[in-house]
Amino acid sequence: MAPKKYTLPRPLPEGCILTDSEKKSWRIGKIIGKGGFGLIYLASRDVNVPVRDDTDFVIKVEYHENGPLFSELKFYQRAAKPDTMNNWKKFKRLEFLGIPTYWGSGLTENNGTRYRFMVMDRLGTDLQIVFMENGGQLKKPTVLKLGVLMLDVLEYIHDNEYVHADIKAADLLLGHKDPSKVYLADYGLSYRYCPNGEHKEYKENPKKGHNGTIEYTSIDAHKGVAPSRRGDLEVLGYCLLHWQCGTLPWLSSLKNPAEVQEAKAKLMSNLPDSVLNMSISGSSKEIARYLSSVKNLGYNEKPDYQALRKILSVAGPQGPLDLSRPRLMETARPTTQRVSVRCFGTSAQ
Repeated sequence: MAPKKYTLPRPLPEGCILTDSEKKSWRIGKIIGKGGFGLIYLASRDVNVPVRDDTDFVIKVEYHENGPLFSELKFYQRAAKPDTMNNWKKFKRLEFLGIPTYWGSGLTENNGTRYRFMVMDRLGTDLQIVFMENGGQLKKPTVLKLGVLMLDVLEYIHDNEYVHADIKAADLLLGHKDPSKVYLADYGLSYRYCPNGEHKEYKENPKKGHNGTIEYTSIDAHKGVAPSRRGDLEVLGYCLLHWQCGTLPWLSSLKNPAEVQEAKAKLMSNLPDSVLNMSISGSSKEIARYLSSVKNLGYNEKPDYQALRKILSVAGPQGPLDLSRPRLMETARPTTQRVSVRCFGTSAQ
């Protein structure tokens, strides 16, 4: 049996009132989901009436001793304060930055058990659901636009000393009321790669190898190296490739991390042909160029995010997100579906 810290918490009673560290009170409603090792409840600032189904807030709850929510809280408190994000958007002239708003957090106790909680914006459907509903593939313009939106987010969090370390479709959530907006959520594995301006050293550690979601784990992470900016960008590249082509060369080997690592190394060493051959008429050329650029990054090198955005935008102006199912002719190979496998080495944090 897994240790308690790796189990979902016992549900709190609907209507329970939680008080955060700033003495703000929140009422929890019904459970609407679960992620990692926590439960997600609808929530409201109005504690005197039941929580409405159209509320704008959710509360994520985990056992007090759990690590993921604690790591996520530290990320939001250090790197994602609303004022900091607003200043960044003004500086970069961005209308939108896809990071959920953090509203508060605290500790609570119920029936002798301690819990940690965090109040966040309520978001909508995750991209993994859309991906599966579309037969395991997204349209090329949609994939490229998602790449640009995620580069905006990654540039911001990297500039604030953090990496996400586990990007995947299930962590990209559409806006609750505006599905044209896409947010990168779940910072439970986020890692402070450059505390106080000092980049972590490159050091391979097999005991920490293969950490993350195996389909998209970076080659560095397969080797047990601490997460870095280039690792985030590599993970994003594998996601884009999967979303556009509907498959990855290593999907049949997910239960063997060493085979997955070898297949990724082969793909990266044979760029651009290894990616171009996965799609008809070279339609994945932007992703091939993107991964080629990422491959050339040093472990502690600052990426040129604008150059990467230009690579993904070369096809022309990007319109609104089109999450409809692509036509069959846009598929290079039969789509292959596998259940995501998240592997955990010893914590690198």
